[in-house]
Amino acid sequence: MNLLKNPITNESFILNLIPQKPPFVMVDKLIYYSEDRIMSGFCIKSGNLFTKNSIFNAPGLIENMAQTIALHTGYQYYLQNKPAPTGYIGAIKKVEIKALPSANQELFTTVIILHDIMGVTLVRAEIECDSEIVALSEMKTVLANR
Repeated sequence: MNLLKNPITNESFILNLIPQKPPFVMVDKLIYYSEDRIMSGFCIKSGNLFTKNSIFNAPGLIENMAQTIALHTGYQYYLQNKPAPTGYIGAIKKVEIKALPSANQELFTTVIILHDIMGVTLVRAEIECDSEIVALSEMKTVLANR
């Protein structure tokens, strides 16, 4: 069940949920949230760090997936009136990049939490752009401090 009534698009609020700060922010919307799933949105700007020749590169897609996981954790902590923790990518099991989106396109990233035990989270992530899946991944993140 989606616990959001409306998507959250307030930049300051989103920035409080994730440890990354500009210019390294790769999420700008919280569209869907439940205990085991999240969907983020991200409009790719032409000056983005991961954009070259108007193409958003693979490391940006991977970072977008990782920040979507961070957004899930940050919102979960926000609901508990706790500050968002810092986390790290612990492992990337597999990544499949099917296409590289362009500047000014919007990404919609869905992350499904497979396991979350003692600050270690295993997820499956999928990025859509223009109704096409452009990237898939399984990764593990680890919280720095609990």
